[in-house]
Amino acid sequence: MTLVCFMHAEATVSAPPYSRANPFPAKLLVNRCLSGPESAKDTRHFELDLTGWGLSFEVGDSLAVYAANDPQLVDEIIHALGATGDEKVPRPKGEPTRLREALLRDHSITQPTPKFLRAIAERASAAPTLSYLLAPNRKHDLETYLWGMEIIDFLSEHPSARFAPEEFVGLLTKLQPRLYSVASSLKAYPDQVHFIVDVVRYESHGRLRKGVCSSFLAERADDAPVPVFPSIAKHFHLPEDSDIPIIMVGPGTGVAPFRAYLQERKAMGAKGKNWLFFGSQHEKCDFAYGDEFEAFKKEGILTRLDCAWSRDQPQKIYVQHKMLENAAEIWKWLDAEGAYFFVCGDARRMAKDVDATLRKIVQGQGGKSPEEANEYVEKLKSDKRYKRDVY
Repeated sequence: MTLVCFMHAEATVSAPPYSRANPFPAKLLVNRCLSGPESAKDTRHFELDLTGWGLSFEVGDSLAVYAANDPQLVDEIIHALGATGDEKVPRPKGEPTRLREALLRDHSITQPTPKFLRAIAERASAAPTLSYLLAPNRKHDLETYLWGMEIIDFLSEHPSARFAPEEFVGLLTKLQPRLYSVASSLKAYPDQVHFIVDVVRYESHGRLRKGVCSSFLAERADDAPVPVFPSIAKHFHLPEDSDIPIIMVGPGTGVAPFRAYLQERKAMGAKGKNWLFFGSQHEKCDFAYGDEFEAFKKEGILTRLDCAWSRDQPQKIYVQHKMLENAAEIWKWLDAEGAYFFVCGDARRMAKDVDATLRKIVQGQGGKSPEEANEYVEKLKSDKRYKRDVY
């Protein structure tokens, strides 16, 4: 995905000072829990103030968020290294900085790199398992062993492996920004961007683990700037003709761009019909933006809303099941009315299941052979009418 910066027409004389290397310091305005207390997830709605940024984005795009690492984890790593945090270490670019600052902002300090693991295996007085698993033919076993383990675990478990601060940072990778689909339209909120994020927290090996960016937003962004920069997603924009109907499949946080689409189409006075398939575990505590979608329905912006609640009955119901229930109508929208079909969210299972279901619907409703159905769906893709933003 290419990061680009747009300028307002009146700003063409002097470009905004912000770039990927110097992201805009946004201010967190809202940090609201969307999931109920009974939910298995902590799903949050965030609103950032973009006043004065001189950049832009379209609905369907993402924003890169440049999070800082958890200071508590940084202190634990410094302690495990036997360092003070004030030692000078090189930076990927620019002047050297203090170890603490480098670990907070420059480097990824959770997932162990192969370089780091080899260094532990070489220096630790007893790390036979690790040495064995680093063999080229043990890749799968190594992945299984590493699940839920972080750099701090290896430093704590192998105190005999000693590293000078500058050596240690040389074993780490660069801290990368996290991309979040924008959940708002600049036409509706001209100086803001909204996100929907599942805050990652889980226990493994007796320690609480936290997602770098999700915990930064949820726990530490109230009194610190949130550096952001737009990331264009040309493949995931609305059809240029606002009369064209759209079908949107976005379970969980995958609903983000579709909230933005609906805001955009309302602001534009678009005539095209809009159909949303949303899914999560429980209607009572996991219906993110449920009130807003019901309001869009009453206003006639959201033509149809079909929800799948996977845990509200003995058998699991997912968005693809709701698609099959509405197969004839989906086929009518696609084939007779030229609808665009959008999917956002989990690539590993949901997007694959939705794709298989779409092909099944085309085959069954269109009276096609499996080969003809596949050709039809591939043509939807090449015509840019079937768009996916999956991760």
